[in-house]
Amino acid sequence: MKIEYRETTDDLLTRIDIHQKYGGRNIDQWMLEVLQLQKDMHILDVGCGAGKQCFVFDKALGGEAEITGGDISVELLEKARQENRVKAGGRVKFIELDFDKRFPFEDDRFDLLSACFTIYYMSDIPFTVGEMHRVLKPEGRLFTSGPMPDNKRVFYDIIREATGKQIPPMPGSSRYGTQILDMIKATFSKVEVHIFENPLTFESFEPFIAYTQASLSEDRKLWKSLFDDKAGFERVIAQITDVAARRIAKDGPIVMTKVVGGFVATK
Repeated sequence: MKIEYRETTDDLLTRIDIHQKYGGRNIDQWMLEVLQLQKDMHILDVGCGAGKQCFVFDKALGGEAEITGGDISVELLEKARQENRVKAGGRVKFIELDFDKRFPFEDDRFDLLSACFTIYYMSDIPFTVGEMHRVLKPEGRLFTSGPMPDNKRVFYDIIREATGKQIPPMPGSSRYGTQILDMIKATFSKVEVHIFENPLTFESFEPFIAYTQASLSEDRKLWKSLFDDKAGFERVIAQITDVAARRIAKDGPIVMTKVVGGFVATK
């Protein structure tokens, strides 16, 4: 299945910033607690975006690891390279990597492969999971994170109320905890499932709408049943703004809980 997906630097960084400002828990701290990284590891971050996870790994390991980030977006890779010298002393290597194609690495290369909020956009699940397995060393680990079915229900409830339309199937919550988890279990020798819940509290509607705008614009094709042009997008955002403002006036802050599955698979 071909997943139509496009994420811009602005959309990605907006959502990351909102998670950090309005969330009650730190997902990076949780990830590091789950993984218990060791120095001198060889790490590959697939779908690295602007490099966030790579820089988290580098800082946690004091620069004593070989870290490579790969992404298909030239725009996001350019942002990652700009940040690399400031945040990691230029230590992280960033490359173009399309996870729908054979990875440009030999077998048994990495101790850890991470794929944070990206793996569910792959077109061929068996192929991509197989590539992740191939480039890991024996006993190497795959760490993925993604939305579970209960993820940010209030977000979808508000959109549904505002538009009167059903939410289109999302590639994350609709298959991450099912098809993708099943394939990881079938491919790797051992799999652990960790759940992370992070409530984002919005006391005013403005940051909620900023999050909504970034989420809906990150790939308009996923939301084509709600709008198909700029005017339609602006109309939907206005409808959502009205509902969100009325909810806060009536019931108080909007609490949107992110429900994330962290899968740790051992080769």
